[in-house]
Parts: sequence; C-alpha cells; structure tokens
Amino acid sequence: MSIVATIIIGFVVGIIAKFVTPGGQGGFFLTAALGIAGAIGATYVGQAFGIYREGQSAGFIGALVGAVALLVLYHVVVRKKTY
Repeated sequence: MSIVATIIIGFVVGIIAKFVTPGGQGGFFLTAALGIAGAIGATYVGQAFGIYREGQSAGFIGALVGAVALLVLYHVVVRKKTY
C-alpha cells in the first residue's frame, strides 16, 4: 500500500480511536491527525520489527493500536500541563 492508503486508513482509524479512547479533549482535526500519525507510526514500527514487509502498511488493527497509543499519550501530556 502507498502512503496515501496509510493516510486514509489513519483518518478513519483516528475517528474510531476517538470513541475508544477515554477523555474528551481534542477536536476532530487533532484526532484525525493523531490517527494518521498512529497509522504511519504503526507502519514503520511494524516494518522495523519484521511484522510488515517493506512497502506494506499497517493493517486496520495495527493502525488502531498506534492511534489509541498516541491519543492516550496526548491525554496524559495535556492533563499534566493543565495542573
């Protein structure tokens, strides 16, 4: 898959991750951007660990895990800054 497919998957996964992740901070565009970053990150981490071959992108589940991880990290960072 190409980077465009990874971005499209990340956009959809970002929206789903918004509903899965607890905490109401972050708007639509932030959630979509973190979803895209999670999908791209999951792709490169998966390739580094040999889960995906070169040129393969993360699947839906891998992208969802990456997006949820980034959203949780974002919520932790934002929560610490507000105190």
